[in-house]
This record gives sequence, structure tokens and C-alpha cells, in this order.
Amino acid sequence: MGRLMTNEAAAELIARSNRLGADPRNTNYAGGNTSAKGTETDPVTGEPVELLWVKGSGGDLGTLTEAGLAVLRLDRLRALTGVYPGVDREDEMVAAFDYTLHGKGGAAPSIDTAMHGLVDAAHVDHLHPDSGIAFATAADGERLTAEAFGGRVVWVPWRRPGFQLGLDIAAVKEANPDAIGCILGGHGITAWGDTSDDAEANSLWIIETAAAYIAAHGRPEPFGTGLDGYAPLPEAERRAKAAALAPHLRALASTDRVQVGHFSDADEVLDFLAMAEHPRLAALGTSCPDHFLRTKVKPLVLDLPADASIEDSVARLEELHAAYRADYQAYYDRYATDDSPAIRGADPAIVLIPGVGMFSYGANKQTARVAGEFYINAINVMRGAEALSTYAPIDESEKFRIEYWALEEAKLQRMPKPKPLAGRVALVTGAASGIGKAIATRLAAEGACVVIADLDLAKAQDAAASIGGTDVAVGVQADVTDERAVQSAVDASLLAFGGLDLVVNNAGLSLSKSLLETTVADWDLQHDVMAKGSFLVSRAAARVLIDQKLGGDIVYISSKNSIFAGPNNIAYSATKADQAHQVRLLAAELGEHGVRVNGINPDGVVRGSGIFAGGWGAKRAAVYGVPEEELGQYYAQRTLLKREVLPEHVANAVFVLCSSDLDHTTGLHIPVDAGVAAAFLR
Repeated sequence: MGRLMTNEAAAELIARSNRLGADPRNTNYAGGNTSAKGTETDPVTGEPVELLWVKGSGGDLGTLTEAGLAVLRLDRLRALTGVYPGVDREDEMVAAFDYTLHGKGGAAPSIDTAMHGLVDAAHVDHLHPDSGIAFATAADGERLTAEAFGGRVVWVPWRRPGFQLGLDIAAVKEANPDAIGCILGGHGITAWGDTSDDAEANSLWIIETAAAYIAAHGRPEPFGTGLDGYAPLPEAERRAKAAALAPHLRALASTDRVQVGHFSDADEVLDFLAMAEHPRLAALGTSCPDHFLRTKVKPLVLDLPADASIEDSVARLEELHAAYRADYQAYYDRYATDDSPAIRGADPAIVLIPGVGMFSYGANKQTARVAGEFYINAINVMRGAEALSTYAPIDESEKFRIEYWALEEAKLQRMPKPKPLAGRVALVTGAASGIGKAIATRLAAEGACVVIADLDLAKAQDAAASIGGTDVAVGVQADVTDERAVQSAVDASLLAFGGLDLVVNNAGLSLSKSLLETTVADWDLQHDVMAKGSFLVSRAAARVLIDQKLGGDIVYISSKNSIFAGPNNIAYSATKADQAHQVRLLAAELGEHGVRVNGINPDGVVRGSGIFAGGWGAKRAAVYGVPEEELGQYYAQRTLLKREVLPEHVANAVFVLCSSDLDHTTGLHIPVDAGVAAAFLR
């Protein structure tokens, strides 16, 4: 065990943080921070030294580990009060925290470190519970706090997080010895205790008492009466409409930079949009800094009823988007100074569609999903505040001070450089095994979100799980010979990740038979899966790529046999030639939309191949007169490079075709066959 976990206070802190962070009623993902004070032996002097362990910048309470803690010397941290230059220069204190750190390693101290160090309590929790923020954002929150909590919880007026807020809370605790915590106006709650259990119990008491008070005293319809025509559509209908709108919405949300999307039709969202007060409340925006840093100051809300047509909805969304961008630019221009970071884009992060649900956007799926979760938190906050009083978020100027805070910009600049395919969504057919799985694995490793489509749903889901969580990969069922099934797989991609950028036609099978042995059923099956299947997938995907206006890639996994005439595979080779020419035809047709269409011609991919494992390998081995287990070596020896071709080699070629290095290439076939002279392209 490392040094931190040998300390009982630190171990209790991590356990408490994980419990608090596991329940969304207590705090949201990566929101809030916790701390513990305790004593360690200073390795330099051998004497006891008081330390502060506090959740570091950017960490998440629910998954906090030892590495996510910042460790500071308490005497040096508290000594900073002697050099504090005042609220106008309080940001300078964040850099000063580095001079109070104890030992090496650990996380970077967050802006809230002062709150934890200066408050005279062994354990401190700062959280963002929906019920607590409802009090914090109520117009008469101070009065409500006194009524609901008595003297046990004290109101602290809004102040931007920082050193001064830490001093304010420390003074509140000193002046109110019976208090167990406070409501931070516009923001959240802070609680404390002499022990870790005390702090946790106090935090939960504040959260539960706030929720109970809202339930007991709140108005029954805080969002007003229902709006005619705005009730939720039936599930199948609303998800179909969401999928139809998704490409158009992503085009709008990606005007400044490409975004990944997340769709939610949670009850909270649908109920909010069905009620009369939702336009007013949405326009007020979110309040808690953790919310609007992820959701932007307010969402884009479609002002049409649930049964509005796709065409009318798209036309209105385009008008609203233009107005949103102009409004956001004006917001930036109102408050920006010469020292402000550059505008980070004027597109919405949250788009609300009455009767349908919410799309949220971010640089990756996790960011997009978390933004949506935070807006649901904001809806809950608005419901609580409106039930008790009137929702009154912090001033717009204060939101700007945080959104374009130099410290927030510095945090963004510290983020790692995106991977080459970050922000791209890939659909790979036949991807539960073999070449398809290798392709999906490589694309995900390069930053793409991946949809694994396969005839076998269980295998598709298992393959996706082996690649990563649902923020990285999902498995869907798809019979590529069925037009409806193909559209369903594309729709599932749109609902999972908000769009589609990269399609790999890999699904296939092979029947190794001579001309006279090949039946009509053999011929039809071979062509239905690969020629017709590729056509159906490409057609459904092309509609999305055109509507998104972001370009894209379609890649066909063809074969050396599309060029080389070998024995006893008339149906397979003919359909591979069909696929190869589809590449050329679609490259010519889709180029005007920025869509590149290319192909890969593998050969001899035996190991890990579903086709070879399904009997094709044994039949090809018989044709060539070699044992099946030596077929890969046989293929390798007939190549110019004498190397066996593996699924990963095909995946490498797909990645290169979809990377920026070949962004001026379309209509190309790349051989991945270790060199078969008879299959050279002419």
C-alpha cells in the first residue's frame, strides 16, 4: 500500500467519497469535493505533521482513489491567509497551493482547496445535490434555508469558488458553532464533521431534509399546466423521430467543431418539455457552475409540438440555431475583456425536442452523456426551486466569469491531445469476430466511438464489451440482407452516439464450390449478404452522411479475389468484384458531399477469421492439398513477402484510409495480401 492509504483519515475519506459519489441524489459526475485532515510523520524531521487530503482537480467522487487526492501541509496552507492579496487577485492563490504540497505525486489541488483547509473541521464535504441547489437557486433561498433547517444550516450568498469563499465559509462556521453546514447561494452545499461518519451523516441530512421539505411544502405542478400537443410521443415513435432528426442536429451542433452526441428520453426531460413553463425556465439557463460549464449557459429548445414533421422541425431548428449562435456571440461580447480566453464556439451543448427528448453534445461520448445528465440535474433543480419559490439562477455576468475563467481555461489546456479519430462514430458490420472485430478494436483505440453490428446480438454485445464501456462501443443486431434491419442498425448508431461518420462493410460469408456445384440458393445467399448487404448499408449510411454535412468514410472489405480468378469460388469472387465496383461507383457519386469511399483487398486471413472457421478454410485447404492447420502458412509462402496476413493488418489499412493522412483519397483499393502478383491492380 502507498503512503496515503496507510493513514486512517485518508482511507476513511476515500470510502466516504465513493459512497457519496455513488448516489446521483448527492452529487453529479466529477462534481463536488471532499477532504480529511490528519497527522503523518514528516520523513524529513521525523516529527508529526498535520496534513489535508482533498479530492484533486477534475476527479470524480464515486471512483476516487488514492491517486486522485491532493496532499497538502495544513500549516503552510493556512499560512497563505497572511499573504492573501484580496478577492480581486484571489486566483493567484491557486498557484500558491503548489508550495504547500506534501511529498511527490498526487492530484493537482482544485479551486475549492481553500474551503477545505480553512474550515475548522476534520472532515468537509462540498456537494451539488439537486435538492440542495433547489434551495440555493430559489429567489428567497435565504428565508427557505432558515425555515427548513433552522440554525443547523447557514445561508452563504453567491460567491465564485476560490480563496475568499473558503474564508467566508470558515467565518460562518466559527460564528455558528451549532451549524453542520451551509447552503451556497446559486451553487450547492458544504457540510462538515469531527469524524468522517459525522461529515457524511451531516451531508446526507442536509440533502434529505431539503428533499423532504420540497415534497412537503412544494407546489404540485411547479412547471405549470400541460401544453396541448407537447406530451411525449409513444416510445417507438419518439425514438424514430429522434433518429431522423439526429443527423441534422449534429450538423448544427458541429458548426464550430465536430461533436459526438447522446440521446435521452428520460421521464424528467419529457415531463419538463410537456409543461407550459419550460420555455421561460430553459431561457434562464442553469446556475451551478458544474452544470453550465458542461451544458453551456442555456439550451436550444425547439418551439414546435411533438407531432411537427421532420421537415418543419429541421427548418425551424436551423432558424433557432442561427439565433442561438448570435445570442451566444452577443453574450460573449458583453462580458469579454482583453484578458478573456477566445470564444470556445457558439453552438448549443443541449438541444431539447418536445415530445421526443434531449440531445447533448461534447468532444466525446462521455462528455456528451455527462452534459445530458447535468441538464437533467438542472431540470430537477428548477422543479424544486419553482415548487418552493421562483427559480433565480446566478447572474449572466457571473456565469461568464466562470465559463471564461482563466483557471478553467488552464484546466482545458491541460487535457491530453485528442486521438486521431476522436469525435468520429464508426459502424462496422460483421464485427463480432475476425476481421470486423479487429477493425472495430483498432478504430476505438484511435479514438472513435464504435457500433458493432452482427447477425448474432449476444456476440455483438460481447465484442463491444471487450473493447470498452458503452461510451466507446455498443453492439447491435443487423441482418445486412434486410432493409429494415439495416436502417434499424443505423438508427441505433444515431441514438447511441448522435451521428455516423465511418462505415465499414465487412459482413460476409463464403461458399467454396465449383461452378457446377454452386446452386442458385448459394449464389443468392452470397450476393444477398455481400453485394446487396453492402449496398443497403452504404445507402442508409449515405443519407446520414449527406444530412450531417461533415463528410465521412465508407470502406469496403473486398478481396484479392475481386481481381484474381481462382478455382472453385465463383459465387464468392463474383460478389467481391461487385463490392469492388461499388467502391468506384459510390466514390464518384458521393464525392460532392465530402464522402470518401475506398476498399481493402485482403487475402489469406486465416487466423481469427469467422469465414475460415465456418468451413471455408477446410474447403480451401482441400483445393490446395494442404492440412487446414497449415493453410495460413501456405498462403504466406505464395506471397512476395512470405508473411501471413492477420485481421490486425486489415484493421491497420482501414485506419490509414480513414485518417487525415489520406483525406484526399477516394476510389482506392489497398491490397493487404503480403504481395500477390496476380492480384496487382492495373
